[in-house]
Amino acid sequence: MSTILCYNSPMQRLEKIYGIKLGDIELFKRALTHPSYTQENGLEATESYERLEFLGDSVLKLLTSDILFEMYPEFPEGKLSKIRSIVVSDMTLAKIFKSFNLQELLIVSKHDKKQGLTRNDTVCACAFEALLGAFYLEGRLKQLRKFLKKVLKPYIEDVNEHYINFNAKALLQEYTQGINKKLPVYTILEESGPAHKKSFTVQVSFNDEVCGIGTGSTKKEAEQNAATEACKKFNVGEGQ
Repeated sequence: MSTILCYNSPMQRLEKIYGIKLGDIELFKRALTHPSYTQENGLEATESYERLEFLGDSVLKLLTSDILFEMYPEFPEGKLSKIRSIVVSDMTLAKIFKSFNLQELLIVSKHDKKQGLTRNDTVCACAFEALLGAFYLEGRLKQLRKFLKKVLKPYIEDVNEHYINFNAKALLQEYTQGINKKLPVYTILEESGPAHKKSFTVQVSFNDEVCGIGTGSTKKEAEQNAATEACKKFNVGEGQ
């Protein structure tokens, strides 16, 4: 007997967002269940999204590779790999997940919900991959590729056009090591705001000289922005 979804139910929202009919509702609930919930309620660890995330990670890389292969027939393997590594990052996946307000559907422990865990980028990215794993198990690979191309294409094009902004830390490290084998040093200058809405200011130095300062809602984002400023200062990343 098929499950009848109520109007505006969480699962119906998933169907509308992905444009794919759901089959096993419990499978998709599991894809949205954080380990903290299973621990809080004495459930098996396999009832959380972790196994589906493991599967979805491979599905994401496969389909993203296929999309990139189609979009850029002239690009060599190395360039395709660089773009893919950024597009499938937690930061990108979390942005997509939150753009649909899917964090509202996450099932977490009462304590962690109060602490704002549903807004955590890593958690959102894991759930995003877990949903891909669930759709894969339902045999929806073709529809899933269509959905991913629609949501990933703007990010892929942005990464290709502004590569330095997304990969500045790696580019800066390559540059400094090429000069004297030394690594750039990142230092937090300021940390402010409540736990669920932090703001960080970071500086990056090379040879004991400050070469960039950046801000962001996470340390990683602030470091990336600082590295971007440094890359521009050193003219690193041109022609990437």
